[in-house]
Amino acid sequence: MKWIRINSCRVMSGVCLVLILGGCISVQNSPTPRFYMLSALNESQISKRMDIASDVLIGVGPVKIPEYQDRPQIVTQSKDETLKFAQFDRWGESLDLGVERLIAEDLTVMLPGAKFTLYPWNLTIAVKYQVVVEIVQLDSELDKDLFLVAQWLVIDAQNTKTMIIKRSEFRQPIKPQNYSGLAKTLSTACATLSSEIAEALATLENKPENKE
Repeated sequence: MKWIRINSCRVMSGVCLVLILGGCISVQNSPTPRFYMLSALNESQISKRMDIASDVLIGVGPVKIPEYQDRPQIVTQSKDETLKFAQFDRWGESLDLGVERLIAEDLTVMLPGAKFTLYPWNLTIAVKYQVVVEIVQLDSELDKDLFLVAQWLVIDAQNTKTMIIKRSEFRQPIKPQNYSGLAKTLSTACATLSSEIAEALATLENKPENKE
């Protein structure tokens, strides 16, 4: 009886060792996740800067993205229009917050005179204009292009009045055709969107009735 117990213990120990070693091998062989972030434009990449009063405070956000993009994995489309979730290629931050940050950074360079704050901000801050963005569609195929549709508003934050409402669409080829290229292409598309927003803000603020 004692001999049987000893052998049973040896068998169990062997099974546990196999499981432990198998787990270690599996972990070692698993690919290391890669994380990507959106990159704002620098001053040398801006071809046009717009004038706006230095006392204008602009709030950026919230930014809403499609539900199917609201996840850490980078999401692309296959040729049969099914979604692909890249298990080991992920965003380094929530995509909605990343787009919000990117638009604010791009606007800071395009409208150097203005000041910016990100949503949500302290209610005691006197924000003059609020920029609200909804990404209606964000689709991409790595071997083709990226398609972005955005609905955006400029709101008079002090009077809670919508001043501008617009829909923008951008289609750009992904170069290079990998996840890094996708992140760069999305950054470029957001910069183009930011340029449209900057022009609208400058036009709105420089109207005679707003300069009094």
